[in-house]
Amino acid sequence: MDKDVTLHLAQEAEADALLSRSPLAALVGMLLDQQVPMEWAFAGPYTIARRMGADDLDAHDIAAYDPEAFAALLATKPAVHRYPGSMAGRVQKLCQYLVEHYDGDASGIWRDAATGKELLGRLTDLPGFGKQKAQIFLALLGKQLGVRPTGWREAAGSYGEAKVYRSAADITGPETLHKVRAYKQEQKAAAKQAASKQAK
Repeated sequence: MDKDVTLHLAQEAEADALLSRSPLAALVGMLLDQQVPMEWAFAGPYTIARRMGADDLDAHDIAAYDPEAFAALLATKPAVHRYPGSMAGRVQKLCQYLVEHYDGDASGIWRDAATGKELLGRLTDLPGFGKQKAQIFLALLGKQLGVRPTGWREAAGSYGEAKVYRSAADITGPETLHKVRAYKQEQKAAAKQAASKQAK
């Protein structure tokens, strides 16, 4: 990961600074990014770290944490997610997988990936990461964090394209956040329209 890059996904300086320097925080933010506004999801890793009394996330610590206590940690108001209990379980599963396969080092997922296809496969293998989430994270790594194995754009699909505003991978500040949000609303409206046509 390019250490000189600052991500702007949480739109909150301290939370974004953590995402920028911590591979695990970025990965957990991506995991949390569903059914809540994106800024809320990506601020989550910073909130979790702070509540654990740390300045970064540690996969070993999270993996070994008592599940009920960890769920309570995420549920404390303001909650880390709309579904703190199920998300706490997912974050722990992700960290347990990282401990088992990468000795707890999230950057091990992409450090020696030779191709975009290989990296996409590793991301898709992560608990809680379907193909779409894996492609968005791959695009984020390539577009903003300097992780660009051969064929990364192709592996990321439409999210890897240059000069588009489709996902977290394309957000570099408030203006691009609005563009991505507008794109998602258009997609939702189009899907709704298609569904109502089918129903007729």
